[in-house]
Amino acid sequence: MDKKQNKSAAQAQNPDARFLRQFAVRTAVLLAAVIGAVALFDPFYQYHKPLPGLKAVLTDKEYQCIGTLRNFDYDSLIVGSSVCENYNNHWFDDGFDCTAIKAIRSYGATADLCYLLDEAYASHDLKYVFYNIDPSSLSASTEPTYESTGCPMYLYDRNYCNDYSYWLNKGVLLEKIPYMLAYSFVGDYDEGDSYNWAQWKYFGRDLATGMYARLPAVKQMQPETVNADELAGNIALLTAQVEAHPETTFKFFFSPYSMLWWDNAYRSGSLDAVIYNEKQAIGALLAYDNAEIYFYQDDEEVITNLDNYMDMIHFSKDINYAVYDMLAEGRGRLTEENYEERLEGMRALSERIVREDILKYYTE
Repeated sequence: MDKKQNKSAAQAQNPDARFLRQFAVRTAVLLAAVIGAVALFDPFYQYHKPLPGLKAVLTDKEYQCIGTLRNFDYDSLIVGSSVCENYNNHWFDDGFDCTAIKAIRSYGATADLCYLLDEAYASHDLKYVFYNIDPSSLSASTEPTYESTGCPMYLYDRNYCNDYSYWLNKGVLLEKIPYMLAYSFVGDYDEGDSYNWAQWKYFGRDLATGMYARLPAVKQMQPETVNADELAGNIALLTAQVEAHPETTFKFFFSPYSMLWWDNAYRSGSLDAVIYNEKQAIGALLAYDNAEIYFYQDDEEVITNLDNYMDMIHFSKDINYAVYDMLAEGRGRLTEENYEERLEGMRALSERIVREDILKYYTE
């Protein structure tokens, strides 16, 4: 009997070895198929934009935003916190003759948003940046918070070798890919409504006031410069973006938070610091020719109508459209001549809210 016959005979006498080999081959084939399916359909857009015929179904900003910034086709960004999620990208496309996508971080911290801007600029030239400035972002940490808040950093780094958490993820394979395919072929999913949450929410004064935990007593007003170091750092982050990209028109805007938010700012003792921070940021940004600043916080008709809100901050999609429309028409623009007056007007309005408007819902 030759060596080949001896080997065949040995294999026939060892069914366990044959089973293990077959199991290993089948497992490898199955893993390759799973990884291939995830890489092909790529619901987090880590490797490419949507395949031809599929829509960009964007519902998980922490997982999808970074990939879209690297791989989608666009020339403008809508940048901000959760209050920006309900803008429709196509409004900006039509109003500003651009192709816009969103760069969203729920907290809206300056460092996090500038991190997203850096990712966009690494592969794209930008025509416009529509940037919502939240008051809290001016006193937030100047270090990005993605890792410290548990974001999937294997998607944020550029090391594809550690993407196994994405490739071998049951939720991605059995939920995210089918979800993307279903929305691509069934119904009328609007790609412009990326990350939109308003369609599932109720807005009304009963909900807004119910969500507001009003402080029982007014605290002592903090000094204007209580967050001086953080303020200087965040302003530097913003001005660095503007200065580094003179080819981009930055349209910064302040969204209309409800009168509940302004009542809280007064009762928590932070009102003076809020107004001061905004003055300092606006004054610094106005020094740049490619920066425009728009102010909508003092829209009294909007902010005193609590039917527009679901809590202190978050407003309905109708308000998103109203803000977009004012931006498109250039209304509410601040200048070096008028910005301090407008901010002092906001201070006076907030004090009137505390003395008069809020008493419709609360007693002292």
